Amino acid sequence: MKGDKYIDLVIPRGSNELVRSIKDASRIPVMGHADGICAVYVDAKADLDKAVKIVVDSKTHYCAACNSMETLLVHQEVVKEFLPKLAKAFEAKEDVRYKADPLCLSLLPKEVTEAAEEEDFHTEFLCHTMAVKAVPSVDEAIEHINGHSSGHTESIVTEDSAAAELFMSRIDSAGVYHNCSTRFADGFRYGFGAEVGISTNRIHARGPVGLEGLVIHKYRLYGNGHTAAGFAGEKPEHQFLHKRIQGVASVADIPQAKVARR
Repeated sequence: MKGDKYIDLVIPRGSNELVRSIKDASRIPVMGHADGICAVYVDAKADLDKAVKIVVDSKTHYCAACNSMETLLVHQEVVKEFLPKLAKAFEAKEDVRYKADPLCLSLLPKEVTEAAEEEDFHTEFLCHTMAVKAVPSVDEAIEHINGHSSGHTESIVTEDSAAAELFMSRIDSAGVYHNCSTRFADGFRYGFGAEVGISTNRIHARGPVGLEGLVIHKYRLYGNGHTAAGFAGEKPEHQFLHKRIQGVASVADIPQAKVARR
């Protein structure tokens, strides 16, 4: 972590404590994420059967993964119908527990539900516990997620395309989904081949990262005595022409004379 003369990037894979300790100690850029606090928002115009299926998968398909759901937000208009339906689906699952806000508290099984605290909505449980909150609008859901999420992956369940687009445009996370499980946030599932890591950084690669996500650019110019001064002044010798050259796969495939004239 001190070898910045020799090493360009550190990609930690492991626990929250491991990643945070590396980020704090490293002189080398670090690509990774310390938390996976993902949310699913069930909108007023959601297909509730579809929502149950998505929430169950997001939470219990593999709860120890960083792309599992930790926070469930439900629109107030459907919360009384949806939460009992969801609880019924979770009956077959072991150890499911809820940390619920006052409106949701009475709608979930008493023996596995307790009042939520603010810290619960900042917590990566990594088990079958989830924080549950009712919200009055998609705007409130967006505000909550942007204020509590780790920036990993969020999903909206709705049949309202305008609400889905608003959610996906305004959520500041690496992955934003419509009508599907957060568990799809994965390099292999994205078709990247072997997953190098998942990044919540805003510099260079973000989200699931395969080998191509680590690629940087190297610029090759072919000239014939060209100088920058030749393109400047009132009567420049040459002019820049920026346009795509059809049929060219890469700079390496461009004939030298053609590049020289550019």
